[in-house]
Amino acid sequence: MSKALGLLSGGLDSSLAAMTLMRQGIEVTCISFVTPFFGAGKAKAAAEKIGFPLIVSEISDIHLQMVKDPKYGYGRNMNPCIDCHAMMFRLAGEIMQEQGFDFLFSGEVLGQRPMSQNANALRSVSNYCGHSERVLRPLSAKLMPITPMEESGLVDREQLLDIQGRSRKRQQALAVEWGYTDYPSSGGGCLLTESRFSDRLRDLFDHDPQASVNDVELLKVGRQFRLSKSCKLVLGRNQGDNDAMARLVENGQSLLRCADYNGPLGLLCGEIDDSAKQIAAAIVASYGKGKDETEVEVLLVRDGEETSLRVAPLAREESLKLIL
Repeated sequence: MSKALGLLSGGLDSSLAAMTLMRQGIEVTCISFVTPFFGAGKAKAAAEKIGFPLIVSEISDIHLQMVKDPKYGYGRNMNPCIDCHAMMFRLAGEIMQEQGFDFLFSGEVLGQRPMSQNANALRSVSNYCGHSERVLRPLSAKLMPITPMEESGLVDREQLLDIQGRSRKRQQALAVEWGYTDYPSSGGGCLLTESRFSDRLRDLFDHDPQASVNDVELLKVGRQFRLSKSCKLVLGRNQGDNDAMARLVENGQSLLRCADYNGPLGLLCGEIDDSAKQIAAAIVASYGKGKDETEVEVLLVRDGEETSLRVAPLAREESLKLIL
């Protein structure tokens, strides 16, 4: 029995790719990668429903370095899909060699995405990952050159598929035919494809090329205010945001809150001078219950030391000029 290792997002296409191979008796294991931009939740659910082993691999640091400078550039937003897929195949290829899998596969469909899933892009991914002779796309295999796995009999080409284009009608019909009806809707899996998050990420890279995974995690939280080229304020919208900031704050950063009024928590990061402290405190005050007061006391905690600032809450129209 041949053994295949597949890239699994948990969406319909990657799930059907795994099922296509399983239906011809191939032993399938899948791998799901975790970064600040996407997780493994959908993949875990799909693996449990369909019934195959799943490897979950955390690659945040190496993935972030790729996102900063992708060889093949970005898509419509900050999504470097070709580089990302190639990286996943390369990392999966290391596991393939270590654990004795025969080949790699994915749920990519020819022509589904005009930039990253055209014939040239799929070929680039295979070549760039370093395992070009051991990559199979089961859903579109009959429309692509025959692979060594098919030539050698590890995979029966006749039982592979010839799906192409952006429509998912054939995939949906197969899901019904194969009894796999409870699957997530397409899209929404990667933050890098979302325009608002991409705007925040672009601003971060522009002002801090050395940005860390922790800095990226903060982009998911609350409102973001650019105070200067080297300083930014993150302001909570709810208790969940406040909890996240308290968890993500690092040495050299400051947490701010109103002393006498309920309101959001703020996190001030970057090169913090007195001017940045004043503006940040004024914004924090303006979003709290004391926003209509003439002056509000704001507490600032940095590396365990607390100081107090008295500021006039900043007018909302002024704070909105700084928001990302």
